[in-house]
Amino acid sequence: MEQASSAETTGQTAAGRKTSTAEGGRRKSTIAEIALAKARNEPIYDVEDAALYSEADRRLAELGYVQVYKREFSWLSCFSFAVSISGLFASVATTYIYPLEAGGAAATVWCWLISGAGCYCIALSVAELVSAYPTSGGLYFTCKFLAPEAWVAEVSWLCGWLNLLGQIAGAASTIYGCAQLLLAAASMGSGFDADAGVFNYTPTNQQTVGVMAAIAMLHGAINSLGTAALEKVTRTYVIFHIAILVSCCIALLVKCPERHTSSYVWTDVDPEAGWSPPGFSFLFGFLSASWTMTDYDATAHIAEEIKNPEIKAPWSIAGALLFTYIGGWLFTIVLTYTAGNIADDLASPLYQPVAQIFYNNLGPAGGIFFTVCAFIILNFTGITAIQAGARTVWAFSRDEMLPFSKTWYKINSKTQTPLYSVWIFVVICIIINLIALGSYTGIAAIFNLTAIALDWSYCIPIICKMIWGKFERGPWHLGKASFWINLYAVIWTLFVSIIFILPTIRPVTVENMNYVCVILVAVALFAVIYWYAAGRYYYTGPRIKAQIVQEAILAQENAKEGGDSSSNEGQDEKTVVT
Repeated sequence: MEQASSAETTGQTAAGRKTSTAEGGRRKSTIAEIALAKARNEPIYDVEDAALYSEADRRLAELGYVQVYKREFSWLSCFSFAVSISGLFASVATTYIYPLEAGGAAATVWCWLISGAGCYCIALSVAELVSAYPTSGGLYFTCKFLAPEAWVAEVSWLCGWLNLLGQIAGAASTIYGCAQLLLAAASMGSGFDADAGVFNYTPTNQQTVGVMAAIAMLHGAINSLGTAALEKVTRTYVIFHIAILVSCCIALLVKCPERHTSSYVWTDVDPEAGWSPPGFSFLFGFLSASWTMTDYDATAHIAEEIKNPEIKAPWSIAGALLFTYIGGWLFTIVLTYTAGNIADDLASPLYQPVAQIFYNNLGPAGGIFFTVCAFIILNFTGITAIQAGARTVWAFSRDEMLPFSKTWYKINSKTQTPLYSVWIFVVICIIINLIALGSYTGIAAIFNLTAIALDWSYCIPIICKMIWGKFERGPWHLGKASFWINLYAVIWTLFVSIIFILPTIRPVTVENMNYVCVILVAVALFAVIYWYAAGRYYYTGPRIKAQIVQEAILAQENAKEGGDSSSNEGQDEKTVVT
């Protein structure tokens, strides 16, 4: 047997024997396989030690891919990763302003409860699909099995670009939130000028963007480490996160000098966004939960680095999002009871109402401490978001969906991670956040874009599953409730997508315009133009790189070609890597 050549270039690590289809080798490839191999100028291999593969690696081969990464993620690190991608404590801190501005106190608690339920239905639907098809391609890959064969390429192309757009927007908005929190802590530490009513240091948009770029580079450097190091980074994060969340809630309730009444918290609607009637403005409050409880398939994008991913990945998604749903709602309730004067919170020179709530109730030291804790937690979210995003770029490049795919598909020989994919993802996140230089309010478009693009990239395969009935469930599934949970997930996504493309503040100006529609149209045009100019000529959807075949089938083909047929009785499995 000879080692598959150019492992760094192709991402293949399996060893195998080269099969010459043109000269009548052991296995005669189909016309499609031969055409694909010629188009990519890649040889076809037989790997005869498939029986030595782990169950997860064999399943991956059945789905059409060869194992590349090391499977380092355990139960704890997998669940911790799923929790970290939501960054509950910090995500609520950075998005609490949206329901507060949209409808006042009542909007914060009711919007989270309502929106969280819809988001959790999406999460459960995603978990079911991940269990059946655990690959780094995530929900994009499932289109290969769920969509009609004639439409696999087009459906996968649409789903893939939406998912990539959502992942970039999610990571970019997370990194920007990190910068906001860090500078808010610095502003608190500068001291408060009571006469002027401002802190001695107030960050500018330019400074926030500069800090954001530095944080993005740090996250990129951490993601340049090997899988084992990344697993250690995320392993105990969930314990730290829960400890900070619980201690902050207790501190706020104990130290708050005057809590709001329950009547005020649950019934007071006071929209500050300028929309009429107030009930419509109330709907914009859904963004907080929708942004926090998204990127459900991030765990799927590291499925090829998880042991037993068909079980651990869906359980981690379902468990982590349930924790986020309940924990986020309770944290939001605590914040609202201890918020003080909401108008003052919204007008805070910190540009972060939650940081102002910390400062008002806990003083400078307590405010700085919990704001820095939120910063640390959101950094974990950013690190995992870039890890998932880089694996997405790598997986899409494996199928040649992206420009310069052969570059992004390279695996570094030392770290065994896709460094080029990591850094192109980081650079794009920095570029998309430059919108904040023109408008601070405009950065809200990136938060909106995350929820819209990601949720629709999940709903496309969910819709295919419901309509064409080709789904073969994995070991984790929703049983008879599956169809109804899927249906509600799609209806909810359609509803909130309409809300999230509208301007959040009226009257609409250049400064407060919601630019999410502009970004969506721009990316859609690029994807369509790129499809008709190049993609349709070579892209066929998720491609087959490996497959499990039976020895009996090989023997029958050998017999037809005049080979020895004495091995027909054998039933050993082999992996064919293309």
